[in-house]
Amino acid sequence: MHEFLIPAMTCGHCASKVNASLKRVDPACDIQVDVSQRKVNVRSDEDRAALVEALSEAGYPPA
Repeated sequence: MHEFLIPAMTCGHCASKVNASLKRVDPACDIQVDVSQRKVNVRSDEDRAALVEALSEAGYPPA
C-alpha cells in the first residue's frame, strides 16, 4: 500500500484526475481518496516511483 499526501488535490475534480492518472499506470490498482485530508492510498504492484511520476505529470505531485 502506498500513501500519498497531495496538497494540490482540493476537490472532486482533482480526485478524478488523480484517479485517472494512477489507473493509466496500473489499471488494476485499488485507490482510496480522501479529499478533505488530501490523501490517496493506492494498492498496486507498480513501483512507487512510477506512481509518483504519473501524479506529478498530471499536476498533482505528492508532498
